[in-house]
Parts: sequence; C-alpha cells; structure tokens
Amino acid sequence: MKRPAVHIGDTIQQCGKLETPGLRFLAASSHRGPVSMSGKPAKPQTKRKSPSKIPSFRAVGIIHSELKSRKNAPRQGAEGAPEAWLEVHDFAAPALEGLVIGDEIIVLTWLHQSRREVLKVHPRGNKQNPLTGVFATRSPDRPNPIGLHRVSVRQIDGNRLRIGPIEAIDGTPVVDIKPVLCPGQEA
Repeated sequence: MKRPAVHIGDTIQQCGKLETPGLRFLAASSHRGPVSMSGKPAKPQTKRKSPSKIPSFRAVGIIHSELKSRKNAPRQGAEGAPEAWLEVHDFAAPALEGLVIGDEIIVLTWLHQSRREVLKVHPRGNKQNPLTGVFATRSPDRPNPIGLHRVSVRQIDGNRLRIGPIEAIDGTPVVDIKPVLCPGQEA
C-alpha cells in the first residue's frame, strides 16, 4: 500500500501538543516539496488543469431538522439550536464504525441556501457593525458555503445519528464528519 506524501512542517495538533505520529520530515534539508514516508522527496503529482476548477464531492448524508428556513434558524448551535437527525447515505454508513453516544464531532455541511456571490457582510446581520469580509466572519453567505458544526452524538440508530445542538436547516447536505480531537475545547 502506497502511503501519502507529507509536506515539510506538517504536524497534527492534538490537545495542545504538536505530534507527528509515524511521520518523518527532512527538517534540515533544502528540499521544499513533498516528502515520502521514507524521508526521500516524493514523486511530483500531476499538475492540475485549472487552479479555479471546483473540486467535486458527494454528500455523505443529510440533516433532518425541525428548522425549515434560514430565517428561523439560530446563528450558532449554542444559541438555542435544536437536536436533529443526521442520516448517513448507505455508501458511507460503514464510516460510522467507531462513533459512540457522547462523542463530540465536527459536522461539515454544504449550506445549500447560501448566497455565494456575497463577499462582505455586516457581522451577525447588525448594520451597526462595519462591512467585513466573509472570511473574517461566520456568515453562511460566502463563495464556498461550508458549514462547520461542533455537536454531540446523542443517539445512534443504524445509519442515523441524533446530534445537537445544530443550527443547520432541514435538507442541508453533509459533506463530512470528523471527531473532535480535544473534547471540551473550542474547534
């Protein structure tokens, strides 16, 4: 099995410590490209055709929530959001193995009702706040509307997870699910 290339300086931050489990780096080398697991320079990857080409993905699941519109949804999960069901599609259901009730996870969603042409907003919708670039805000309106939701697993029923609190509206596609590495700390 071929192992993925690792870039110099790549680390994993876990619970406040920097770790490099099973990884070796060419720290003193002048080589600045990818490094293989053997410590030798990795073979170059094929060049991308266009830097602006949007990568494709397929949703791994969907949110089923009592929240039916953006207008009625809280801005953040901790601001009164309900629990919801995250239904994982059949092809991705085996990826749930290892999750247990009580786990804290990060759910990445595609905020399908967002306005992708928006580049600046008044933070939190308050016109008294100065216009700010969306990359400095948590606005759902942005060029690539990826939602980031830290939730707890409350119940597991086959390929469905009861999670919460989550401010995503009913029908929101789920792009990915990741574990929180340091429960109790902010994501």
